[in-house]
Amino acid sequence: MKPSAPATVALVAAITAASTFILLSGWVEPMAVMGGFIPDRFRGLALPPELGFAVPAWATPLSATLVHGGPGHLLLNIAVLGFCGAQVEWNVGWRGLLTLYAAGAYAAAGTEWLLTGGALIGASGAISALVGAFAMLFGRRVTGGWARAGMLAVGWITIQLLIGAIQTGGAPIAVGAHIGGFLAGLALAGPLRRR
Repeated sequence: MKPSAPATVALVAAITAASTFILLSGWVEPMAVMGGFIPDRFRGLALPPELGFAVPAWATPLSATLVHGGPGHLLLNIAVLGFCGAQVEWNVGWRGLLTLYAAGAYAAAGTEWLLTGGALIGASGAISALVGAFAMLFGRRVTGGWARAGMLAVGWITIQLLIGAIQTGGAPIAVGAHIGGFLAGLALAGPLRRR
């Protein structure tokens, strides 16, 4: 029997509760502004005072993970988080999982900003760090160490670029965020793994 995964369960519950409330209330747009990652806020952009509370700019990579654009966006992220998160948490512990998630959120926001300069909502960048850690921890060991991480990175980046290239209509997929999060997961999986 596998051990429990309390951090994964807590993240799934928090993201599901916050995003469901935001979606049902119809507040996606104002919450995306108040809690989403908006690069211009780091350049001194002031939010309209009528919005009221806004998450401090430095914390928005994390708060953005609580805001999703629609039910499909939320459900896909929760499914991947639930599966990969539990597996990774069993190997890195709850502190390691939360470290991966936070590092993934910041790496995702930074990479998206660097590549597109665009705003960001959703947990997929942070969850990509868990996918990267999952790939490092459980992937078939064809090669070792950095060569293996390099092969996984090339594969993931190629998939993300293809998704970005074929995407039509709807909200843009944050390809840069997925890449940044995944690379953070690759880099941290080994150091965080429990011996």
